[in-house]
Amino acid sequence: MVKQKRLIKLREHLFEQNGGVLLEDKLKTTGGSVMKIFQVEELERATNNYAEDNILGRGGNGTVYKGILPDKRIVAIKKSQRLDKEQRNQFINEMVILAQIDHPNVVQLLGCCLETDVPMLAYEFVSNDTLHRHIHNIISGRGRLSWDSRLRMAHESAGALAYLHTDARTSIIHRDVKSTNILLDENYIAKIADFGASRFVPLGHDQVTTLVQGTIGYLDPEYFHKGQLTGKSDVYSFGVVLAELLTGKKPIDPERGSEDINLATYFLKAKMENRLLEILDRQVVKEATDEQLNAVCDLVCGCLNQVGGNRPSMKDVAMELETLRKSSRQHPWINQEYDTEASSLMIEESDEQDLYTVPLVPNSASFGEYSSSTTGMKEMMLHVQSPR
Repeated sequence: MVKQKRLIKLREHLFEQNGGVLLEDKLKTTGGSVMKIFQVEELERATNNYAEDNILGRGGNGTVYKGILPDKRIVAIKKSQRLDKEQRNQFINEMVILAQIDHPNVVQLLGCCLETDVPMLAYEFVSNDTLHRHIHNIISGRGRLSWDSRLRMAHESAGALAYLHTDARTSIIHRDVKSTNILLDENYIAKIADFGASRFVPLGHDQVTTLVQGTIGYLDPEYFHKGQLTGKSDVYSFGVVLAELLTGKKPIDPERGSEDINLATYFLKAKMENRLLEILDRQVVKEATDEQLNAVCDLVCGCLNQVGGNRPSMKDVAMELETLRKSSRQHPWINQEYDTEASSLMIEESDEQDLYTVPLVPNSASFGEYSSSTTGMKEMMLHVQSPR
């Protein structure tokens, strides 16, 4: 009896230490959904006592395990490292935000366990790794992503971000949009993940003053210089993801040389010099229509505008991508027919050479407004560190 009381008291202490009371207060304040609180034993059984062969990945913030719940659902269980006060607040922040989100293209938080030495989160299991690894062909045995798949994944991701900005109970800015934070499920459906850095926008406001946080190569230069976080900061970061999807190139790559190390400036420079086809992924050029190529390239440039007010909203971006998905006109320079997305998500690598170059015809938008977004990048590269 005494031993049981001690155990109960210990778990109550750990619950409070891991931010359980703070979480309950925040959920009441924000009107978040009721979150399942897992018992320690449930997660131990689900992961076979956190067996090594159930580890999905390790990171600076902890270890993620694959687990199977009694109802046979497969879950991803994030076991955090010991948290200091700031990390605890970030952990609680992620739970509060995810508790308010119900969208098919956002990774679902199933619950948490706070009665342990370190807090744990249980998410839906997303089985096909990150968009980053697929774009950059890091996963062995896989071909290149087809254009239809890239366009669909971009549309799904944009739709999720638009939901966060305009349709969630309280507007949410993700603050760390990048291809490694977009996961793909068993059907290659895109899902936005990692809300540890995200921020709520108070009702009646459109920006939040906060310390600069983000990832090199994706970070909005206006946010970097002013410390004013807005939804347009996510738009900029998403523009870099779009550029990745179009080019297959990494957001930061020293091998491109000091002038072109940053993909955003590299892309805008190629656009201004009317030589985008030199840097676009060959799979994209072969399969996309000329209308889609021009429209998505212009969309990237709009997202990467240095002035946040001149960028489109995420809702506008999502609508444009939806329109382009419906466009089925075949690329005029390609005779080969390609399988539909349903029958061919991946295209196997080919040794054939691209025997043509066709200049993209820019629309009526001024290239001058795009060029301004290249300024300040070197300064930003010197001062910003990647948080995760």
